[in-house]
Amino acid sequence: MKKKDRRLLFELMKDSKRSDRELAKVLGVSQPTVTRNRSRLVKEGVIREFTVMPDFVKMGYEIMAISLLKTRNPLNDLEGTKSCSNMIFLAEGMGLGKDTVMISLHKDYAEYSRFVTEHRMRWGETLKDYESMIVSLKGTIVKPFSLKYLAEEQSED
Repeated sequence: MKKKDRRLLFELMKDSKRSDRELAKVLGVSQPTVTRNRSRLVKEGVIREFTVMPDFVKMGYEIMAISLLKTRNPLNDLEGTKSCSNMIFLAEGMGLGKDTVMISLHKDYAEYSRFVTEHRMRWGETLKDYESMIVSLKGTIVKPFSLKYLAEEQSED
């Protein structure tokens, strides 16, 4: 990836709502250059979406679960993953004897428990093992989840 594209991408990761004019000023290029480069990055799939980073607690979520799974079949055999809105990440992985990692958000422990039970039943024989670490979103959070940290680190290079 070209350095100018990386710089634009990192500026967008810090705050994607900024106008092309503001970005041009920060990057030291013209506004049409920013518009053209942003459009190209979207078309090429480098930028998949523009989104916000909400406060999960204010949205009503109290728990984040980071789950490690061991499956018998390929990951794409796990039914219902696309329609599960509170599952925010699911991918193949490796380590600790597991092959899949999942991150999900839950309103409370009872909802989390229903989620786990439903998925254990839905995935049935495909699922060999399911372990989770539960994070209280109302507890101490030293560094909130945000891509801006990655952008800030990279912009120092």
